[in-house]
Amino acid sequence: MRTLMAVWLAACCFPAWAAHGYALWGALKYPPGFDHFAYVNPAAPKGGEIRLVSNLRYSNFDKYNPFTMKGSPPAYLAGLMFDSLLTGALDEEGAGYGLLAEDVSVAPDGLSATFQLRPEARFHNGDPVLAHDVKHSYDTLVGPYTSPGYKTALIDVAGVDVLDARTVRYRFKKPNRELPLTVGGLPVFSRKWGQGKPFDQVVTDVPIGSGPYRIGPVKFGKDITYLRDANYWARDLNVRRGSANFDRITVKIYKDATARLEALKAGEFDLMAFYSAGDWARRVYGKRFTSGELVKGEFQHKLPTGFQSYVLNTRRPQLADVRVREALGLAIDFEWMDRQMFYNAYSRVKGLFGNTACAATGLPDAAQLALLEPWRASLPAATFGPAFAPPRTDQPRDPIVGGLRENLRQAQALLKSAGWTVRDGVLKNARGEPFVLEYLGSNEGGARVVTPWQRNLEKLGVQLVFRPVDFALYQQRLQKFEFDVTTINFPGTANPGQDYADLFGSQAADTEDSGNLSGVKSPAVDSLIARMVDSKAEPDYRAACRALDRVISHGHYLLPEWYSGVHRMAYNARRLARPAVTPLYYQGETWAVDTWWARGLEEKMALTSVNE
Repeated sequence: MRTLMAVWLAACCFPAWAAHGYALWGALKYPPGFDHFAYVNPAAPKGGEIRLVSNLRYSNFDKYNPFTMKGSPPAYLAGLMFDSLLTGALDEEGAGYGLLAEDVSVAPDGLSATFQLRPEARFHNGDPVLAHDVKHSYDTLVGPYTSPGYKTALIDVAGVDVLDARTVRYRFKKPNRELPLTVGGLPVFSRKWGQGKPFDQVVTDVPIGSGPYRIGPVKFGKDITYLRDANYWARDLNVRRGSANFDRITVKIYKDATARLEALKAGEFDLMAFYSAGDWARRVYGKRFTSGELVKGEFQHKLPTGFQSYVLNTRRPQLADVRVREALGLAIDFEWMDRQMFYNAYSRVKGLFGNTACAATGLPDAAQLALLEPWRASLPAATFGPAFAPPRTDQPRDPIVGGLRENLRQAQALLKSAGWTVRDGVLKNARGEPFVLEYLGSNEGGARVVTPWQRNLEKLGVQLVFRPVDFALYQQRLQKFEFDVTTINFPGTANPGQDYADLFGSQAADTEDSGNLSGVKSPAVDSLIARMVDSKAEPDYRAACRALDRVISHGHYLLPEWYSGVHRMAYNARRLARPAVTPLYYQGETWAVDTWWARGLEEKMALTSVNE
């Protein structure tokens, strides 16, 4: 009976009772009073060290505040030092379980969510985590000094009320199933952190969070060590049992990718994720691999594919026409690149929501057509046909021309229809201006991947100039939208929501440092995001996100690149142990940091027990 009631509530309204967690579309996987998540080892010993290497695109850090716009924080800091009201499970989508909050209740009308804080919750300085700290954290994150992404994601939050010392209520402007999870996942920090300063001046003040780790020894430019808090308030909580097992997490910094790989082979750190198929196939070897000390592991997952893409800045006049953008995509020969450069290690990205129930497939159904039809005049006709599929070169439709040549002929026709013709070997518009684009990269190594596309574009008369800059300038130019083309690896999600207004909303297109790098300004997109956010029932939600997938994909704002269905990591098997169960939805390095442990401690614990 309870299951039937839960289904009815999910379809019509919001549950009114207090619960140990919140699920977006139905019942939680783990019941009240569960002992631990299924993918951890609840008896994992505490102690030892894991030594990591920063795989961030920048190689250094200059602040401890991960929430402000300027500067770069150390790797992993936010996840290790700041707890939130709710925390997700790595084997479940669209759900959160009480961490700082012992229960959450959502009003039947969906216009508020109330969280009861645990009395044992403590910050690193020993202070209790109180409702005023939750409100302060929210007010700070939507203030003037943080990324605009917070403001966009929280745009439908009307405010926060402190009901008593340990009870806080978020009020919403309208019902939105996603918002309890969104606000429940916000980091909570002490009001005393940087007290008296504007938040943008809180730079190297040591954060006062409530997470399992604190900042330990730091060598700027070389490494940072996080120390496990032996008095961590949630160490025995069910959502934390079997996690945060290492006493020390050291993150080493290398400015050169070759030096980083050689340091792994020399045993200077214990785990490294690989994003280069060439490195993984040809360069991960040595005596420590031969002896079995270092092991190459490919770990399967069921994460959304994400949409790593070439981002086309449609604010640039030459990229404003959808026919031009489509033509540029036809010059990408992924199949050749995968064979010749990637060792057949990747699959092609096909849309925004690959590997999720939000992915558009086949022809739009009646529900999607109802959402798309009002915007027919402003959308490419292809939006109303089959779901987008990137052009291929290994399955030519024309057996005579075939492959890439066929695609380039289509591209040439599209460019001509958009007013671009080849004169004296150069593609020019009616004003005689040549078609020149700049590809903005953050390191010299990116040229290798861009070069095949450059060569194909040259055949069309398009000049693509590769422009590598240091990361600080790269970041600044992205924030100000001062680029033509770049590559961004957008993470995927099974439950897209208000955050997509930051990625594709019209307001975000004019907001500096927003996520709308491509400059999408489309009433159709704005409408679909609003419908996605406001949906009361799962079928309506799926129709909206699938329609959005079609509009963005057929708008060719992003030219899809590639993804991997496995996490490739080399790790020290003599120093690290991992749980028997691998979760479904996890990032490789953070999974290791959260749930692995130092090998050999089990034997020490057993000997200690016998001696006692």
